[in-house]
Amino acid sequence: MRTYFTYGRTELDHLKRNDPRLGRAIDRIGMIHRTVESDFFTAITRSIIGQQISTKAQNTIFERLNGLVGLVTPETIVSHSLEELQSIGISFRKAEYIQGIADKMTSGELKPELFESMSDSETIKELVSLKGVGVWTAEMMLIFCLQRPDVVSYGDLGILRGMNILYGLEKISKEEFDVIRARYTPYGSVASLYLWAIAGGALSPQA
Repeated sequence: MRTYFTYGRTELDHLKRNDPRLGRAIDRIGMIHRTVESDFFTAITRSIIGQQISTKAQNTIFERLNGLVGLVTPETIVSHSLEELQSIGISFRKAEYIQGIADKMTSGELKPELFESMSDSETIKELVSLKGVGVWTAEMMLIFCLQRPDVVSYGDLGILRGMNILYGLEKISKEEFDVIRARYTPYGSVASLYLWAIAGGALSPQA
C-alpha cells in the first residue's frame, strides 16, 4: 500500500537546531510529501524495474506488469515465465532478479517481516545478498518501504548534489559527507528528502 513518509515537528526541530543552513532550507521548502510503499515485494520489484531508467518509465513498466499478472505478488510472478515478464519491456536480467526474489518469498527462504527486528546495517546485508540488489537499492528500500528514520546515502548522486548546493561545495568528499551526515542523526531520512528537493531546484530563485 502506498502512503507518505511519516515525519513531523520533532524531526524538523532537531534538523533545524543541529544544522541552521538546512533549517533555513526546510523553512523555505515546507513539508515534503514523498510516497512510500509498505508492501515489501511491490517495493523491491519497483526498485529493480527502476534501476537506470526514469521514474516515468519505471511507473509505465510497473503498470504493464500489473496488467500482465493481475496483481504483483510473489505468487503471481512465479506463475509467469521469464519470457512473459520480459514482454512488458524489462531486461531478461531484471526479470530474473524479480522472479528470484519471488521464489525466495514463496518458499519461505526470504521473510521480510524479520527485517523489523534488524538494524539498518543488518537489513542492508540481507538485502544485498539478493541478486539484483546493491547497497543503493537496499538504502532506498530502508527509506521508501521500511521507513527507517536515519538513512543518508553517500552513493546517491541527488543527495551529494543537494549537499553541494546547500553548503556551497564543489565536490563533497566522504570525510565532509560524514561530518555533515552526523548532524542529521537520528533523522537522516528526513534530511535526505530535503536534499533531494534541493538537488531538484527547490532553492532556485524561481522555485
